[in-house]
Amino acid sequence: MLKIGSVIDGKYKVLNEIGHGGMSTVYLAINEKANKPWAIKEVRKSVSRSFDILKQSLILETDMLKKLSHKNLPSIVDVIDSDENFLIVMDYIEGSTLEKLVNENGAYPQEEVVDWAIQLCDVLQYLHERPKPIIYRDMKPSNVMLKSDGSVVLIDFGTAREFKEQNAGDTICLGTQGYAAPEQFGGMGQTDARTDIYCLGATMYHLLTGHNPSEPPYEMYPITKWKPELSSGLEKVILKCTCKNPADRYQSADELMYALKHYRDLETETQLKCRRRLGRFAAALFLCLVSAVCAIGFRVAASEKIRDDYTTLLEMAGRTADMADAGDLYMEAIGLDAARPDAYHAYYNRVVEDGVFDVDEEKILLRINMSAKEYLKVFETNDPLAYADFCYEMGNAYWYYYSHEENRKTRALGWYEPALLEFEGNSERSLEYSRCRLYLEIGNFYKKMIAAQIDGTDEGIYGKYWNSLSELKALNDENPDRELITLRMYYEIMTRVTEYARYFMDDGVTREEITAMFDSIEADMERMQEGAAPAVLEEIEKIRTLRELADKIVRSTYKE
Repeated sequence: MLKIGSVIDGKYKVLNEIGHGGMSTVYLAINEKANKPWAIKEVRKSVSRSFDILKQSLILETDMLKKLSHKNLPSIVDVIDSDENFLIVMDYIEGSTLEKLVNENGAYPQEEVVDWAIQLCDVLQYLHERPKPIIYRDMKPSNVMLKSDGSVVLIDFGTAREFKEQNAGDTICLGTQGYAAPEQFGGMGQTDARTDIYCLGATMYHLLTGHNPSEPPYEMYPITKWKPELSSGLEKVILKCTCKNPADRYQSADELMYALKHYRDLETETQLKCRRRLGRFAAALFLCLVSAVCAIGFRVAASEKIRDDYTTLLEMAGRTADMADAGDLYMEAIGLDAARPDAYHAYYNRVVEDGVFDVDEEKILLRINMSAKEYLKVFETNDPLAYADFCYEMGNAYWYYYSHEENRKTRALGWYEPALLEFEGNSERSLEYSRCRLYLEIGNFYKKMIAAQIDGTDEGIYGKYWNSLSELKALNDENPDRELITLRMYYEIMTRVTEYARYFMDDGVTREEITAMFDSIEADMERMQEGAAPAVLEEIEKIRTLRELADKIVRSTYKE
């Protein structure tokens, strides 16, 4: 194994281990001269009794990747073959594998899974359309990395092969049971593009249901068996992907991509509506005329009953201690009137009252978002401004309260963006508009920072980032947000100074600016701590402890 702190090939300093498998270990390393992070995949020759075969596979993997250039693929920069090991130096992809995420969080919303699958279709199409087509053969959640900007990267080409038209079959059976297509285990000819279609279908199945097809009973059921709220159209797409006979699957990644972009058109309910629409039209018209007069009287009484029930449900939710039970009541209220904002805002206030937005609370939001009635779409259509207010609140919930640090900024941006569009030009929401704009600027800095460092194009971005932080604090000074939001903003400022002090200095941020920011934060915390709740005092203590470190780093950086 590589030693932490050792320098490889005189260039790459090993920082820490970031992953390992049966035959390989992956390390994070840095080229100190260029200040660029890299990933080093080490395969130790002593692990495998037949290293010659393994080496041949590794050489094939590196040769393939050297020839490829796609935004969803890593790049190989160096290959080192020594007596003890075989090292592949490649792009460092900051993020988590989809396997890790689904293991931690459970099944993911179908819109996110579809977005990832469309990206993977794009990279598969690129591989399949090479002059010598490349069949990946091992698509599964552990081989897909999710970056902070929401894009995915396909990693580990150890089982990929070039398609040879004249071959009757593959020379070796490779793949992961459960995800692998039947032809990967021999007897059905060689693997081709349709093999990758099967593997991607199995991957989507796992992400949507949370059920791993590589575990007993090694069978994929229709996805609505596990989650009835999932789209029947998407279910049809996955069933077609995972047909045992390759001829029954989608025949290309491009064909699958089209199906994923239009899966709503395949939904059973939509199809039945289309078939029945013509036959029902005449009868519906007649009934409408007959019932119009009666309906007016009934509608008034029904509306009053719905308003009373809606209010009662929200009152009950507010008194319910268990969040899951409260979530059922919020859902029931929204089901009565999806366009009314009260239940959405009550849910948000309930989420943030304890200072933590956890996974169980998030599941309620997913139920609202993924409901067959598509409640949020109804809300947005009927009251765009109230919907934007809720989006802004949920952006804050993710940015400041979400329990999963690595995902919170990315998920927050998805809520701030629609809020920004609706607030733009609205004088009554100018403050919220400015805050959304700054959150998006800061979030985009986090998305681009690592790539900019690697490319050497990061000059100037830290100064702009500091200005965005300063402007956000100035807005909050004039119109203070919730105390916990304010304090967590302060904590983030302190944290980033400890991380980026040198970069701030290089981009022209003065020591006086940083010190003035710290002093202003301290003065505000002194005001806030008088009679403060325990949670507020705890946040203040964390910030003061961090400031001691930040002050030392600033003094050292600015050579004081």
